Amino acid sequence: MVRKRRTELPSGGESSRPQQESSGGGSGGRGYQPRPSEGTAPPSQQHGGGQQGGRGRGPQGSRSVGHSGRGMTPQQQYGGPPEYQGHGRGGLPQQGGRGWFGSGGHGGMSGGLGVGPSASIPADPKLPELHQAIHVPYQPGVILPGGTSSEAIQPVPASSKSMRFPLRPGKGSTGTKCIVKANHFFAELPDKDLHHYDVTITPEVPSRAVNRAVIGQLVRLYRETHLGKRLPAYDGRKSLYTAGPLPFQSKAFRIALPDDDGSGGQRREREFKVAIKFVACADLHHLGLFLQGRQADAPQEALQILDIVLRELPTSRPSYCPVGRSFYSPDLGRRQSLGGGLESWRGFYQSIRPTQMGLSLNIDITSTAFFEPLPVIEFVMQLLNRNNTSKPLSDPDRVKIKKALRGVRVEVTHRGNMRRKYRISGLTSQATRELTFPIDERGTMKPVVEYFYESYGFVIQHPQWPCLQVGNEQRPNYLPMEVCKIVEGQRYSKKLNKGQIRNLLGVTCQRPQQTEYDIVKTVRHNAYHDDPYAKEFGIIISEQLATVEARTLPAPRLKYHDAGREKDCLPQVGQWNMTNKRMVNGGVVNNWICINFSRDVQDSVARSFCHDLAQMCCISGMAFNLEPVLPPVTGRPDQVDRVLKTRYHDAMTRLQPQRKGLDLAIFILPDENGSLYGDLKRICETDLGLVSQCCLTKLVFDVKRRKQSLANVALKINVKVGGRNTVLVDALSWRIPFVSDLPTIIFGADVTHPHPGEDSSPSIAAVVASQDWPEITKYAGLVCAQAHRVELIQDLFKTSQDPVRGTVSGGMIRELLISFRSATGQKPKRIIFYRDGVSEGQFYQVLLYELDAIRKACASLEPNYQPPVTFVVVQKRHHTRLFANNHHDHNTVDRSGNILPGTVVDSQICHPTEFDFYLCSHAGIKGTSRPAHYHVLWDENKFTADGLQSLTNNLCYTYARCTRSVSIVPPAYYAHLAAFRARFYMDPGSSESGSVREAGPRSSRGPGVNAAVRPLPALKENVKRVMFYC
Repeated sequence: MVRKRRTELPSGGESSRPQQESSGGGSGGRGYQPRPSEGTAPPSQQHGGGQQGGRGRGPQGSRSVGHSGRGMTPQQQYGGPPEYQGHGRGGLPQQGGRGWFGSGGHGGMSGGLGVGPSASIPADPKLPELHQAIHVPYQPGVILPGGTSSEAIQPVPASSKSMRFPLRPGKGSTGTKCIVKANHFFAELPDKDLHHYDVTITPEVPSRAVNRAVIGQLVRLYRETHLGKRLPAYDGRKSLYTAGPLPFQSKAFRIALPDDDGSGGQRREREFKVAIKFVACADLHHLGLFLQGRQADAPQEALQILDIVLRELPTSRPSYCPVGRSFYSPDLGRRQSLGGGLESWRGFYQSIRPTQMGLSLNIDITSTAFFEPLPVIEFVMQLLNRNNTSKPLSDPDRVKIKKALRGVRVEVTHRGNMRRKYRISGLTSQATRELTFPIDERGTMKPVVEYFYESYGFVIQHPQWPCLQVGNEQRPNYLPMEVCKIVEGQRYSKKLNKGQIRNLLGVTCQRPQQTEYDIVKTVRHNAYHDDPYAKEFGIIISEQLATVEARTLPAPRLKYHDAGREKDCLPQVGQWNMTNKRMVNGGVVNNWICINFSRDVQDSVARSFCHDLAQMCCISGMAFNLEPVLPPVTGRPDQVDRVLKTRYHDAMTRLQPQRKGLDLAIFILPDENGSLYGDLKRICETDLGLVSQCCLTKLVFDVKRRKQSLANVALKINVKVGGRNTVLVDALSWRIPFVSDLPTIIFGADVTHPHPGEDSSPSIAAVVASQDWPEITKYAGLVCAQAHRVELIQDLFKTSQDPVRGTVSGGMIRELLISFRSATGQKPKRIIFYRDGVSEGQFYQVLLYELDAIRKACASLEPNYQPPVTFVVVQKRHHTRLFANNHHDHNTVDRSGNILPGTVVDSQICHPTEFDFYLCSHAGIKGTSRPAHYHVLWDENKFTADGLQSLTNNLCYTYARCTRSVSIVPPAYYAHLAAFRARFYMDPGSSESGSVREAGPRSSRGPGVNAAVRPLPALKENVKRVMFYC
């Protein structure tokens, strides 16, 4: 090792509205006025209101059904019975009807929705200004407008102490009853007095492993004497727990610990002072009351102690590597190479959970990526995919190596048994052969290559490569790569590449029966009945999977266009197809272009593919011109900006004299396309104002599955140009509980965070909202950047100061409410908010902040406007798995061996008192299905269990991108897609699929933390109005 003497310090040196559509029908407003007996809203709540109150009127009062923009021809409307014609189309009003945008009412609605006489009227009614309403302070406890409820809207609690999540409104009864098994194992509540002690270790060390070694030595030395024969459980930091009191209130110990410095010689000893002081008793009585439903608050400390006790034994095993709540070990399964110097380790997740059946231990099988214990040279070769080391490293190579190895521990191999360990902090900028260092106080310099030969007889074989820099920046040490080996047992937490993800999925993808077997095997291997810590604390764990009552909800019937041979369909086992069906509302694509970026696809093949795709769109129900504006052209991926903009302007040159625009761009991409996909989406959506469809080369040549693949692509294209693929039959017949009776807007929200290692990248928040009622299939989306790893959505509501207008309100919720009003002619009288990506520890913070923002957004639009809100968290990153009670009963499993789609569980393994449920809404394809967990945090709409479960399940059949029910409710899914897409706008190429791993920590810091975050480039107006993210 070479230490460089440091001589000097380095120098410092969106607003959104849906696609404009026409509505069909006569002067009476809507084409169909349902009778009150059909469950519709009363006349005062309908869109038109009176004879003069039609929707979407042109200047002369006639209804508009033209081809402008991406509207629909008369033949493309529902085509069903007369009562469905033109119903609930969600088009933007073309004249008048300003409502929230000005002082006038909308279409004859009494009272209007104005914001006062000072609210300005926009110059263009079709594109109203979105930041103009006078800010009205939020007024808690107001009555819902229209007298829809006799109860006052609940004020948002000031803190989590005054907040209670909704109680379970009974259990659901809809569906076919069945029995499933869950990976929860009953845990008997111990009958012990748990005591909490504070631990102070001096000198303080940051390593939990060292802390555990110190306490472990203390227990070995003093358990039988000073500790009164107690076996304590330790959290690795400041807390120690015992089953019963220690024979002292406070005591100090001196502990000598051998210091393994890797020198191979006689080990020195480090001395630590350990002070143990009694803090409090943890009351298990209150935990028992909570599990019985007789106490509202979960005693978190008691649950945490039990978790720590059960983690103590696996944590103490040398071959086990703890990661969050999981443990990984090469002893738990065969290692699998993932490529790039990484390998997968098997492990298990373990967590104590309070449930209706009492305490349960949730056990799941997991896998994650670890560094292979390779020589650093070999790791770098695999990382760079090289075969020889003679070629010098480029600057991108150096960046890649530094990013991959920073923070990794290595041991030296050039000193025999002396295997000292170091942590890598960086790479040298110079090659090893160019590095020199001072060897004495006079500043005599010695080359590193010469030093290693003279001191250790080691000839450096790769002098053209840089050295590793270890230690701190003030006193950097240099080690040639070839004398270092990566220490075993280090988890790789950065982003995996596509090949590594594919390999890791191959390792983790198991059929349900095998997964169940492995979980039970793990529980028996862990032998909790022999665990000395579990015995000490009186914890008894069952070895049998929990048997749980469940129900299978029926699939909803889906409406398609009457022009097709099949006018509606009932999905079978969570799937259906487009055979003999036409989209319920086909979009219009008159003018389109194609650019081929794949050199494997010839021009003639590209033309043929585009023709086949256009034909499939027509067959599926779209009005799609078979001929592009210009013939398909081939472009180089490294010239994407020039090629795309040149072709776009060429097309517009031809279209503009005809007063037409470009509707769609189709791109053919190489299968491995790097940042090309992101570049195209960024340019189209934020620069050109153009929706696009990308197709991989393998799709072009996949003759066997061409028809099905093209049908799926047509589904995506249709919603991007403003169409609808299908609608729930119950929506059209006003039969969806908690949706059809009142104008209802459904939101989805998510925040995506940068991968670990990307320290400065912002998080991206996305909110989508339904823009049609009662159909609830179209969702407009808004995105914003916020501070790194902040989970609370900062831009739900915001205000700014305008020198003329004073306080101006804005934010994503407000703009989407305005957009809903513009699209439907109704103000939402009910809000359902599905929030994705929130961990249990952040429930209170997210609800307090985001519910308050929803309230303020509503109040800013109209005084006393406070529609009732239901706030539901959607969780996929949990470890509950459901298995069929009998894997061989074909009536209870799908083709993949998983439980049937629509299986819902709201008992036994669910929360003791709160409103939550597990729903497996999708059919499995490969591996073991993961049900979604829905937890209601706020419910002013008073949902029944059946009402929310059925609505959520039915919505999962309306996902626009495929003919399958999906695993999470579509608005939450769309929000994830929108946030995923937006990362391309800021950092092209950074939004590739993530690794299969547990999430890193998320911050829940409050407002104001994103002050320095650069905003995303704005979406073009015509892109905002459609589901561009699909």
